[in-house]
Parts: sequence; structure tokens; C-alpha cells
Amino acid sequence: MQRQALFMKQLDFVLSLTNSENDYQLEQVTAAEEAAKRLGVQLRIMDAGNNAIDQSQQLLKIIQSHSDSHPDGIIFEPVGGTALPQVARAAAVAEIGWVVLNREVEYIADLRKAYRIPAFTLTTDHEEVGRIQGRQFTALLPEGGSVLYIQGPSESMAAKQRTSGMYETKPVEVQVKAMKAQWTEASAYRTVSSWLRLSTSHQTRVDVIAAQDDSMAMGARKAFEELPNGVARDRWLGVPYLGCDGLPNSGQAWVREGRLSATVYIPPNAGTALEMLVNAVQTGTIPPEQTLTVPVSFPTIEILASSPGKTRARSAGS
Repeated sequence: MQRQALFMKQLDFVLSLTNSENDYQLEQVTAAEEAAKRLGVQLRIMDAGNNAIDQSQQLLKIIQSHSDSHPDGIIFEPVGGTALPQVARAAAVAEIGWVVLNREVEYIADLRKAYRIPAFTLTTDHEEVGRIQGRQFTALLPEGGSVLYIQGPSESMAAKQRTSGMYETKPVEVQVKAMKAQWTEASAYRTVSSWLRLSTSHQTRVDVIAAQDDSMAMGARKAFEELPNGVARDRWLGVPYLGCDGLPNSGQAWVREGRLSATVYIPPNAGTALEMLVNAVQTGTIPPEQTLTVPVSFPTIEILASSPGKTRARSAGS
């Protein structure tokens, strides 16, 4: 009878994302909404505003609600570094499925052992994202040079893994100056603008400007575009800009327009996660503990290495 009742009601799911400004997060929304429509399920979408405490409180409010509107599952991309283990446990106690996006989470194994709910992670290989960027540095700077590198926030595991992967493959001859932003164009714009106000920034050699996502790369570019017209501005805008995410209508389009030299395509996974979760709820089968999606360079490393942008790359700030 319980199984029959399950199929009588429309399944309901929650998708909690880090923010509503980042192109990749917006693409996650689109992918999930398309999957929900195709699967005939309800989907509530929440925006954490890049605040881990708000995300935790939003999800706990849903889980601890005394109404009959508990979702059948929660899919979320963590803002903070912990991936909300206490909230995950509360969801499991309430028999709500739990899916973590873009993060490797140790507590998932314990959750799967203790509770009969679908609990799993779906993430891209963030270290491989970083390795690809390191190879892009090699392609653009075969004789070495310096990279201004804009990372995601300190508490982000994806940012840490991308940085680690980048250091694995970048040549020793390529030096990296790192600064942090918040996965948005506006935050990278503020970070780079503040750095440019330092007198030392104009003496810093920069051959490539790279960011851990496309929106931050474009925020950095915007900061340089607002410099007064002149030789310095031309130098900053003449170096290659690199990003990550590589979505067709943003990152890939910016590469084709010449605003970025390259990006890393990261498949949006919220739609796939919803499909896996719906299937698990309907059939009672539990997906693998972790599923990895594979990033790729856009354009390919070989094309990038042979591109004119490599030979015309000019150091900025020197």
C-alpha cells in the first residue's frame, strides 16, 4: 500500500544552489527544471546567497517542517566546507533522499549504512579541472611566465581541488600569483580592482590571467577594461584570459568572441542528479556512492598550443 501511495502522489524535490549570479549555477537550474518537467516531478529551487549558514537554515526549515510537505529528496551544492553533515542526518531521519553536488563527502558512506535512503554525490573531477588549466598554462607559456590566478573562496573544496590539480601539471617555469573571489563576476571585479589600486600591482609581471570559473575571469577582465586608456590598459587586455565552466552560451561563446582564450567545460550535473534520485525513489535501487563527470578543455590543448594567442601573449604590468 505504501508503494502504491508513493506513485499516486507527485514526487517533490528541493534543489539548493550556492547563488543565483554564477553562470554555472544558472545552468544547473535550467538542467534541473528540464529534467523535472520531463520526469513529471515537482522541483523547488533555493538560492543560498553564498552563505553557508543561510543554506543550512533553509534546508533545516524544510526538513523540520511539521506539515505533510516534506520533499522526497534534497539535492544541494554546498556553500561552505563541511557539506552540512548534521543537516544530512536530519534529512535521513526524516526519510528524505540526500544528494551532494560538486563535492566529495566522507559522511555519505556512513549515511548509506545507517539509513535506507538514496544518499550519494555527483561531482565533476575538480582536480582534473585544475590539471587541465595547468596544461593550458603550458600550452600558452611554453617558455615559462607568470599567471594571475583567481581562486574560489577559501572554504570551497572545489576551489582547493582545482588549485591542487593546477599545481600538478603547471610547469615549474610558470609562476602563480593567487587571489580569492566568491564564484561571481562582481566578486572577482572587486578583488582585482582592489589589487590594481596597489602600487606594486603595476610592477608585477603577468602573462596569463586565469580564474577558477568563467564569471570570475570576466569580472577580472572588466576591472582591467575600466583602466584609463593607454599602454598599461592595452597590455592587461592583451594577455590571454582563461576560465572554467565552459557553458555553450557563456564560456564557450566568450572564447569564440575572443574575450577568453580558453575555458574548461564542466557538465552541469543537477539534471542528472535529479534523474538518478527520481529513479532511486521510484524503484528502491540505490545509486553508486559517488559518480564523477569528466571535464574537457575548450578549445583542446593542441589547438590552444598552436593558436596565435600563444605567440602574441604580452606581459602586463612590466
